[in-house]
Amino acid sequence: MMRTRQLQFVLLLLLCGTMGNAFGRSGKNKKEYRKVCSLIERVNDHWQAQHPDPGNAFWNRAAYHTGNMAAYRATGNKDYLNYSLRWAEQNNWKGAPSDDKSKWKYHYGESADYVLFGDWQICFQVYAELYQLDPDPEKIKRAREVMEYQMSTDKNDYWWWVDGLYMVMPVMTKLHAITGNAQYLDKLYEYYSFARELMYDPATGYFFRDAKYIYPKHQTNSGLKDFWARGNGWIFAGFPRVLNDLPADDEHRSEYVKTFQRLAAALKQSQQPEGYWTRSILDPAQAPGPETSGTAFFTYGFLWGINNGILDQEEYGPVVAKSWNYLTTVALQDDGRLGYVQPIGERAIPGQVIDKNSTADFGVGAFLLAATEYLKFLDTKK
Repeated sequence: MMRTRQLQFVLLLLLCGTMGNAFGRSGKNKKEYRKVCSLIERVNDHWQAQHPDPGNAFWNRAAYHTGNMAAYRATGNKDYLNYSLRWAEQNNWKGAPSDDKSKWKYHYGESADYVLFGDWQICFQVYAELYQLDPDPEKIKRAREVMEYQMSTDKNDYWWWVDGLYMVMPVMTKLHAITGNAQYLDKLYEYYSFARELMYDPATGYFFRDAKYIYPKHQTNSGLKDFWARGNGWIFAGFPRVLNDLPADDEHRSEYVKTFQRLAAALKQSQQPEGYWTRSILDPAQAPGPETSGTAFFTYGFLWGINNGILDQEEYGPVVAKSWNYLTTVALQDDGRLGYVQPIGERAIPGQVIDKNSTADFGVGAFLLAATEYLKFLDTKK
């Protein structure tokens, strides 16, 4: 039975070309492993060369650094580590910098007072990873101050948009892993429960982006439910980053896993024949054509699920084969630019043009997550 499954999967991978024989690191598989490492370096070296200033600590740049840290762990390239260290130090290990708690806000805002807004908290994931590599309390001092203040309030509606689940859920599990403070896991579930009740559509398994887009109040031009690809990419990638650090005996672990599996099953059905997902998942006509950031996050999630025995390789391997082929033969350009990334936004926009020159930091971060997870796949399929 095992031999049959492997043969079937090899045939599917061969049909998709670039993935090759993904069953270990001997022979052709060793060559494939080196090829993926080379792709990681081409993409990441290009990005860092084009952006010598690592930028501020807002969500888009911080999302890139979640991928950059994965690239460092996979390759051991100290330049990648130093780039994230320089970024963290440049931002004083903070998100939004206000120190006046009486003015801290958590609805949308890009100014210094929006300390409790999740888009300013994703940086804490990276700071926690840097702490784990070289423990120094100063690296997570601000992260603990902000999150522990937030947990002391009586509010639970901090995550009111689906992107926020990627931004902050893993912060909670990472700080729990460092501190042992069980309140991080309790509040994780409390905040997640609010978000799920608000945005999750049990009929399809997808998440709406936020309350503005819930059907039937909002519809695509064709009258369909409008599920944004990158928004669902955020949560589909967020679950693995949470589950990596969540204790095996956490009472809510099975619920997170089941929601992740349900979303995986839905995404399998909506993948386009070319391997990508369109910006409005169930209505390709709303914003036709490929989109890379959502596709890369989905690829990462599928690979993580397979690698951790949560998704069946025979069922989901062909999904990954097609999406990886898209990412490496269409999205990735010869100079290392990652194209077809929808710009910053919150929905599929009819008429918006994205092409091979459309790139962004968060899209590069998503690709690096997918590529490094593919390396783990190659490394474990002996």
